[in-house]
Amino acid sequence: MAVIDLVADATGIDPLELDPLYNAIDPEVIDSLCTSSPGFSSLEFEYAGHTIVVERSGQEIEISLEPVTIGADQSLGVTDNDPSL
Repeated sequence: MAVIDLVADATGIDPLELDPLYNAIDPEVIDSLCTSSPGFSSLEFEYAGHTIVVERSGQEIEISLEPVTIGADQSLGVTDNDPSL
C-alpha cells in the first residue's frame, strides 16, 4: 500500500483509481525487501507513469518515485524493424 499511497499523493489520483499494483510487479517481491533475510536490497519498476525505486538499508525501507521520461534515443512501444512495411 505504501507504493500506491505515494503515487496517489504525487499524482493527485485517488488510490482506488490507480491500476492494481500486481499489474506492474508481484507485491510479494516488494514484501521480500521488508524481511531481514539475504536477497534483494533494492528493486526498480514502472508503475502509473513513474519509476518506483524500493531500497532496503538496514531495517529501513525507502520508496521513491520519478516520472518516466523518454529521451531522444529512447522510445516506448513496439518497434517494427521490417523494412517491407
